[in-house]
Amino acid sequence: FDLCTTSLAPELEVLAPARVWKMTREEEIAYADARGVPVPVGRRSPYSTDENLWGRSVECGVLEDAAIEPPEEAYGWTRAPERAPDTPAYLTIGFDQGLPISIDGQATDLPALVPMLNRLAGDHGVGRIDHIESRVVGIKSREVYECPAALTLIQAHQALEALVLPRDLLDFKRSVEQRYAQLIYDGLWFTPLREALDAFVASTQTRVTGEVVLKLYKGSSRVVGRRSTYALYQHELATYAEGDRFRSEMAEGFIYVWGLPARTWAALEERVSGAPVPLPPQAPPPARVRTAV
Repeated sequence: FDLCTTSLAPELEVLAPARVWKMTREEEIAYADARGVPVPVGRRSPYSTDENLWGRSVECGVLEDAAIEPPEEAYGWTRAPERAPDTPAYLTIGFDQGLPISIDGQATDLPALVPMLNRLAGDHGVGRIDHIESRVVGIKSREVYECPAALTLIQAHQALEALVLPRDLLDFKRSVEQRYAQLIYDGLWFTPLREALDAFVASTQTRVTGEVVLKLYKGSSRVVGRRSTYALYQHELATYAEGDRFRSEMAEGFIYVWGLPARTWAALEERVSGAPVPLPPQAPPPARVRTAV
């Protein structure tokens, strides 16, 4: 918050009494009680929670012991997986140029879609995260999150990207995603780097259009289907059945060229050390099958 304020209105002074007064959690609760300030915590449930459309975070209390499983009372958006329905739920999420636009064929805008997914996925125990974070100042902290919609949307979106984006672009974008996430975590939203990354990401999404089917069951979410007009997956090239258009005989030349660096290294090692590079034992030659590259 401070960094955003500094970027947009550097003349403003940020007042943060809770930070300046250095009150303990118990003292903060007592201060609020004494002045009739309603807060969603108490001495029996002293968790610090923050929530918005995208997720809910929980800290403090017994969660500060990283070895203890978070008690069920700490959660508010998700059902315990063991108490989730015994029947799985299937969701079809539609995307248009990277943006989610529908659930099960029902068109809806993003502000309505996210709460809907939070409820649907949360009911099946999907969306819980319990991990150790490394904060900007170097402190390690135990964080518990609930973000059913975020996890399912990211999972579905990545599955659709894998279907329509070339491998090199997909690999590079994954590294950009990590940098983008770290940039936001560090509070550097209003920066030239974020704007430049936005431009790159937008250019990758022009063909991320299609549908992804998710299976929700007792805390797990799995992609079980995907389709797109722009799919780079072609059945005729991928099939092992009759009608295969992949010319497997061409693989031999490709393997020879691709393996040239390894063979060059092995020859050098043998010449320098005077001993052949040990090779793994060879299995019997397999039956004639289609070679996948």
